[in-house]
Amino acid sequence: MFELVTKETLESFEAFVAGHPKGHFMQSRLWGDVKNNWKWEGIISRDDQKNIRGTMAVLIRRVPGMPFTLMYAGRGPVCDLTDRDAIADLIAGAKALAKKHHAYELKIDPDVLSSDTEFTALMQSFGFTLHDAGKNFEGIQPRYVFRNTIAGMTEDEVMASFGQKTRYNIRLAQRKGVEVKLCGTEMVPDFARIMLETGKRDGFVVRTPEYFEKMLKVLGEHARLYMAFYEGKPVAGTLAIHYGDKVWYLYGASSNESRNVMPNYLLQWNMIQWAIELGCRIYDFRGVSGDLSEDNPLYGLYRFKKGFNGDFCEFVGEMDLILNKPLYLFVTNAERVYRRLRRARFLKKNADEEKLAENKTENGTQE
Repeated sequence: MFELVTKETLESFEAFVAGHPKGHFMQSRLWGDVKNNWKWEGIISRDDQKNIRGTMAVLIRRVPGMPFTLMYAGRGPVCDLTDRDAIADLIAGAKALAKKHHAYELKIDPDVLSSDTEFTALMQSFGFTLHDAGKNFEGIQPRYVFRNTIAGMTEDEVMASFGQKTRYNIRLAQRKGVEVKLCGTEMVPDFARIMLETGKRDGFVVRTPEYFEKMLKVLGEHARLYMAFYEGKPVAGTLAIHYGDKVWYLYGASSNESRNVMPNYLLQWNMIQWAIELGCRIYDFRGVSGDLSEDNPLYGLYRFKKGFNGDFCEFVGEMDLILNKPLYLFVTNAERVYRRLRRARFLKKNADEEKLAENKTENGTQE
């Protein structure tokens, strides 16, 4: 039988998620506090001895202008993925929440490899359908990631596992005088500025400075902002999250300047050192493209992360439990159009700003 998380059971819920091999920061209450524009709910399944055997946290967002909601369980559920009874409990709890919040869909994107066909078949037996989100970051979370298993390894052992060029670039950054510092919220404006520069260069929409600041404040000791300085100037930065037995590289940004001194390599090494210090089992580099052709514009990101000798993982991807099909089709199509228009506006704005800057330069004017 399922139960919903209360103030009295929240602590045990968190302890279970943090201690489980499938535990993930997106399944924690803390992440619900970061995503406070969504409503957070937690579900618990217990065995016959009343011990927790599974959990699932869902974020609930209202469809603008409509009395319906989307329910999303990022990287859930957290349980033995062969335990049909536990999963059935968690789905029953989600359906109860869906009725309460008038949800048209429950979307999950579990921490499960695509090779686990038994899990896919199990979820399909509960009515879930696989959603093909493509290979280039079209989904909510990356379907393709690199992960390093570092359990029990020393820094020297982890460093020795990297590719030769990666080790060289880490040491090159050190020789060139790149300095990595652990920073607080006072460096968020610089990080956000460099992130915007990265987004313009690589063509993706970026978060606001307020979002990064909120993340650092809410997650506290679970989050770290690393900044790389060259000749006293911030040239790159990363934001990492620790939860349970894992550290995730969540956001990274690099200036167009000083990329030749390889600050990104040294930043990665500092985050990996944090994971080793914490005794983590996994360091997660997060997303890469699933299109591994060298002419893919995203291939450079794959090559960079591959140099750290992690495992290339393909997750099963997004799975949808559709509760109101007509509304699901309407909202899904509307969101697809919205994302496409948002990206187009972002790219156009960048192009207009670059053109304006070029005109000022040609006219000999300065700001």
